[in-house]
Amino acid sequence: MVVTVNPSAFDLNLLLVLNAVLAEGSVAKAASRLHVTSSAVSNALARLRVLFGDPLLTRKGRGIVPTPRALELAPVLARTLRDLHDAVRTGTFNPGITTRRFTIALSDLGQVVLLPYIAALFAREMPQARLRVVGVDSLAPLGGLAGSEIDVVIGPEPGSEEIHSAALFEQAAVLICRQEHPALASRPTPKVMSTLRHVAVEMAAGQGLPNLAGLAYQRAGIARDVVITVPTFSAAAAVVAATDFVATVPMSLYVAMGHAMRLGTLPLPVPEMRIATNMCWHERTHADATAAGFRDIVRRAVTDARASVGTSITRGGQLGKRLRRR
Repeated sequence: MVVTVNPSAFDLNLLLVLNAVLAEGSVAKAASRLHVTSSAVSNALARLRVLFGDPLLTRKGRGIVPTPRALELAPVLARTLRDLHDAVRTGTFNPGITTRRFTIALSDLGQVVLLPYIAALFAREMPQARLRVVGVDSLAPLGGLAGSEIDVVIGPEPGSEEIHSAALFEQAAVLICRQEHPALASRPTPKVMSTLRHVAVEMAAGQGLPNLAGLAYQRAGIARDVVITVPTFSAAAAVVAATDFVATVPMSLYVAMGHAMRLGTLPLPVPEMRIATNMCWHERTHADATAAGFRDIVRRAVTDARASVGTSITRGGQLGKRLRRR
């Protein structure tokens, strides 16, 4: 006869009792573990026998022996109750077993410079989890950080009370041009610099992200002749490499793409411009231990990226100087 067990008939306490008895191998020890009487454990086992249609446990001398059905249930019960315990216990995080999917929003530059390090550390420390990467232009369509889709954004701080942020690094900005640009033939004069035509980068248009380069030129009282506006840094670099236009971009783009695209640099016409890169997340995930663990992986991966690429990303150091001389 096949007995069909109705899950809705179960009291979770009954499964806790069965798990304790199977783990301890004794009704008395299970009762002590659960802080109840032996009679209470025996009564629970009687109800379980009816529900499963199986004796579950039989006596052998002074001990008890589980039936094949009980042996089949034992590992499933132990694993399920352990997972349930971990899920409800505040602050619990096990990176090796989490199967969550995380979504991070990055600019195209972040995808080239930072993502390889994030992906490598994520794969090592969260081997069963999944990572989805979207561009910053996907923020609004996916509901922003306040929605349920995106866990982390790497970019400028949005300045919202509901958004938490952690500074990752700062880097200098550079004015890129093609290596054969006429302005590189001699020392650029202010008059020559004023005639330059610019490519502007406007990421995620209409989504409230600050245009850092535009603000810097505005504060310096310098009017840029913006001929083309593009949505990504890599697009700006590609246009600059094929024209006599120039673009103000983060140093890390020049480090990553300058040599391959035959780019040079001109003196930046504004006072030294620093570009701050932050990791941002919403209040809804702030206290979640697993989300916090993911953010820690991102933070450490960015640190690895900085160490590997060198100080050129953060301070425009020697690597950047060498590139400018090419």
